Amino acid sequence: MYATEGDYEKTVTLQNFPWGTSQEEFIKKMGQPINREEKDGIASLVWENVFVSGYKTYLIAYFTKAGLQGGTYYFLTYDLDQHMKCYTEMQLQLRNKYGPTDLYRGIQKEFRDYECLWIISGNYVHLKTDTRKSEPVKIFYLSPELAKILLGNS
Repeated sequence: MYATEGDYEKTVTLQNFPWGTSQEEFIKKMGQPINREEKDGIASLVWENVFVSGYKTYLIAYFTKAGLQGGTYYFLTYDLDQHMKCYTEMQLQLRNKYGPTDLYRGIQKEFRDYECLWIISGNYVHLKTDTRKSEPVKIFYLSPELAKILLGNS
């Protein structure tokens, strides 16, 4: 049985926090970050040992004056088999949550790393890894507000 278009999530959150959540509220639930940097009005806060579907990750949450606007999970895997299993499981979970995405990239497909992108109501959810460059599996979440800043989208 396949889900229909209406069955997929239309709202994107990070750790179940909606966009606009204050740093203080986020920290209250997540605990103190291990690192904090600020550049061009975007604060990046880092947490370690955040579990996603049984995998240990580093989480970087991005905040502007308007609050939480995005985040990235970096998955810690210890060998190629676990790495590929993690990517496949995250891809399936995201597809089940947000729906199918265009995975076909034509002739370049075999030359590219593993990558999927969902665009949901102006939000971006990007799953990526590149085993040839020893990149971890990562999921990047971007709110419409942060997309305007980083991608110049209007």
